[in-house]
Amino acid sequence: MKQPTRTATEEPQGGLPRNYLRASLLLLIAETPAHGYDLLEQIAQLGLRNVDPGGLYRALRVMEQDGLVASWWEHSTAGPARRSYRLTEEGVEWLHAWAGALREGRRYLSAYLSRYDRIVDENGDEQAPPSRQDGLEIIP
Repeated sequence: MKQPTRTATEEPQGGLPRNYLRASLLLLIAETPAHGYDLLEQIAQLGLRNVDPGGLYRALRVMEQDGLVASWWEHSTAGPARRSYRLTEEGVEWLHAWAGALREGRRYLSAYLSRYDRIVDENGDEQAPPSRQDGLEIIP
């Protein structure tokens, strides 16, 4: 599996992993081949709000150059031709890799949040120790 190229539009947003735009596009295209505009409408459901349309199309072009997606022109009598995207075998491999990485990240985040919740539950609504105001102890 070759390492895909990363575009500037794939920076993390709101705590999301790097290249999450790419992972999200792989997932959406795996669900059903789609046009770029359809993908742009759906991407917010996966936590990516305010995605620049030009950035999304650039990401799709880079993904195609990297062999993760293939595209074709779909002609319509109701409007201009639109490019549709589908996953390649390489894209399916990367989709599985991303799902594995996100599952592992979820395990770590769950462990973190469980420990955090335990601290909050133990301290209740009391003030944090004088060393910190966020309820966490400073370890020298």
